[in-house]
Amino acid sequence: MNNANDASYAHLLAPLDLGFTTLRNRVIMGSMHTGLEDRFYHYPKLAAYFRERARGGVGLIVTGGISPSREGWLLPFGGTMNSLFDIPNHRKVTRAVHEEGSKIVMQILHSGRYGYQPFVVSASAIKSPISKFKPRALDEAGIRRTIADYVRSAKLAQKAGYDGVEIMGSEGYLLNQFLCARTNLRQDQWGGSIENRMRLAVEIVQQVRAAVGTNFIIMYRHSLLDLVEGGNTWDDVVAVAKALEQAGATILNTGIGWHEARVPTIVTSVPRAAFRSLAGRLRKEVSIPVVASNRINMPAEANDIISSGDADLVSMARPFLADPEFVNKVAQGRVDEINTCIACNQACLDHTFANKRASCLVNPRAAHETELVYRKVVRQKRIAIVGAGPAGLSAATVAAERGHAVTLFDASDRIGGQFNYAMRIPGKEEFAETLRYFRRRLDVLGVNVQLNHRVTREALLAQGFDEVIVATGVVPRTPPIEGIDHPKVLSYLDVLKHDVAVGARVAIIGAGGIGFDIGEFLLHDPKVALPMALSHWLAEWGVNLASSSNGGLCAPVPEAPLRKIYLLQRKASKPGAGLGKTSGWVHRATLLRKGVEMLAGVEYRRIDDAGLHITVNGEQRLLEVDHVIICAGQDALTELMSAQPAADGPRFHLIGGAALAAELDAKRAIRQGAELAAML
Repeated sequence: MNNANDASYAHLLAPLDLGFTTLRNRVIMGSMHTGLEDRFYHYPKLAAYFRERARGGVGLIVTGGISPSREGWLLPFGGTMNSLFDIPNHRKVTRAVHEEGSKIVMQILHSGRYGYQPFVVSASAIKSPISKFKPRALDEAGIRRTIADYVRSAKLAQKAGYDGVEIMGSEGYLLNQFLCARTNLRQDQWGGSIENRMRLAVEIVQQVRAAVGTNFIIMYRHSLLDLVEGGNTWDDVVAVAKALEQAGATILNTGIGWHEARVPTIVTSVPRAAFRSLAGRLRKEVSIPVVASNRINMPAEANDIISSGDADLVSMARPFLADPEFVNKVAQGRVDEINTCIACNQACLDHTFANKRASCLVNPRAAHETELVYRKVVRQKRIAIVGAGPAGLSAATVAAERGHAVTLFDASDRIGGQFNYAMRIPGKEEFAETLRYFRRRLDVLGVNVQLNHRVTREALLAQGFDEVIVATGVVPRTPPIEGIDHPKVLSYLDVLKHDVAVGARVAIIGAGGIGFDIGEFLLHDPKVALPMALSHWLAEWGVNLASSSNGGLCAPVPEAPLRKIYLLQRKASKPGAGLGKTSGWVHRATLLRKGVEMLAGVEYRRIDDAGLHITVNGEQRLLEVDHVIICAGQDALTELMSAQPAADGPRFHLIGGAALAAELDAKRAIRQGAELAAML
C-alpha cells in the first residue's frame, strides 16, 4: 500500500461549487475521440466506456467531438447532434455516467477546414495541410446558420441529459480558424481586429447561454498558445477569454497548439505539465474557473497545479484511457497502482487519425469494455508464463486478476524486457512508469515471480502447469553483411544494455523505431539531465510561453550535435515512414535538426577498418565511421515451443515478439497477452 492518502491530494480531490451544481473533485476527463461516437449502434459500448470512468471517480467527463452540423463533420457521417432522433443514443451515455455519480458535458466540435469530407467550411478559403478538401468561406448567412447549429446542438444535449456542453475553440478547429489571422483573411465584421475575429465564438456562447438557461455548464476550450505562424498574441488570448466570460461561459478549458503545428504538445517527449504556467496567467485575468491541460498524467503534478493556484481544475484525457480508476486510486492511497499514460499515442491518436477505434497501449480494454472482459474464473488453473516483457506482464496480471495461479519466469534479473531499454531513450522516460505499475500489480495479485531463471521445456512439463504462455520475446537480428564481425560493429543492445562506448562518427543500419531511438540516444548530451528540463525543451523547439507574438513561436536554439550520425535503410521509402502518425514526425524533426543524414535504398557492401562501404542510387560511398550499430530487426525466441506437443501435457501458447518478430510492437504484445489471459 502506498503511504500516500487522500490528504496528500486534498486540492485535487476537493469539490468545486459552480453555484448551480457541484463537481465532486477537480479532475476532468478531457475529450478524446474514440470512434464510438460516430455510429449509433456503438453507443451502448460508448456508455460502458464512460460508465467505467465515472465509476473510477472522475468529477467531470467531456465526450469526444460531436458535430453541430454536416458541415462540421470530422469524417463523413461522423457523430452529430442536430436532431431529436439523436437524443435516445446520447441518453444511454448520460444515464450511465449519472448512475455512477459523475457529470458529463458534450463537446460540440465543428471541424472547419480540418474536416475529412467535401462539405468543409472555414473563415476563409484556405486549405489546411490535414485535409485534402479546400474549405468554402462562410458567408454572412452561413455564419448565422452555424451559430444556430451550435444553439440547436446545445439544446438537444440538454434534453439528452448532459450537464453541459464544451464548445471546442482550440487545436485549430473552426472557431480557432476564425480567431487567428493565419486563417481569417476576412474584411467584414467577422475578420480584421481581434474584436471582429472573436465575434463568432462570443456570439455562440451568448446565444447558447440564452437558450439553455443559467443552470447548465458551458465550458469553452480556449487556445492559449497556437504554435503556428499567424497565431494570436497573449493579449489576444486574454481579450477573448474576458469576452467569453462576459458572454456566459462557466469554465475556461485550455488548448495548446494546432493540429498542424510543428511543435509537439502531447507526445511523451514533452515535459510533464509543460504549459501549466499559461493557465496560471489566464486565471489571474478572469473570475471563472480555469482548467490546465496537456501532458498532465500523475496526481502529484495535478495536485500541485491546483494548490499553487495555476488552475482550478486539471484536464486529463489519455490518462483515463490508461486507467479508468485513476481518481479512486488517488483517494484510496494507491497512487503506485495507477496505470500511467506514457503519451505514446500508438493506440489512441494514431488510431483516431487512421479512422480506427481508439484504445490504449497500456490498457487494451479502453473503448473495448464490453468485448475484452476479465471475468472471474470458475476453475482455477496453474499457468506458467515465460518472459516478463510487455506481453508476459500483461498476460500474467490479467490471468491472476481473473483468479488463476500464475508463475512468471524470466532469465533476466528484472521485469520489463525491451521496455528497460526504451525508457533510456530521451523523451521515453515515462516507460518506466509502466514497469512500476506492472511490478506493483504482480505484487498485489500475488504472482509468483521467478527472475534469473531460464526455465526449460522439460521443467515446465514436470511442474504440472495447465497452461504455458511463451512470451520470450526476440533477439537482435544479424544481417549478412561482409565484415559484420568487425570490432566496429555493435548491436543496439550493446549500446542500451551494456553501455559500450560509442565513437564520434556512427552509422546506424536500420531506420525503424529502434534505429531512431538509438539516434536520439546517441545525440543526447549526457550532461543534460533526463527527463529534459522545460527550459531546455522550449529552447530546442522554439517555444515562447510569453506568447508575445506569432502564437508563441520563436527561433529554436538546438544544442550542437554530439556525433555525426548516418541513419540507413535498405528500403527506398522515406526513413521513419513506419513510425506513428502523431509522433513519427517529432522523431524525424529531432534527428534532422541535429544533422543526422538519412539515406534510403542503401546497399551494404562491407565493413572494414575504413568504415562502412555502401551503394546509394548507384553511387559507391565510404562512410568513415567509428562504429556501425545494427538495428536491422529481430528474430523470435521460440525454443520452448515444440512441433509435437505432448498429448497429456499443458497447452503452449505463443504471444508477443516470440509470435511475430517484426518491428518491436508493445501495443500488439500487451493486447495479445490480455486477450489470451481473458480466454483461459
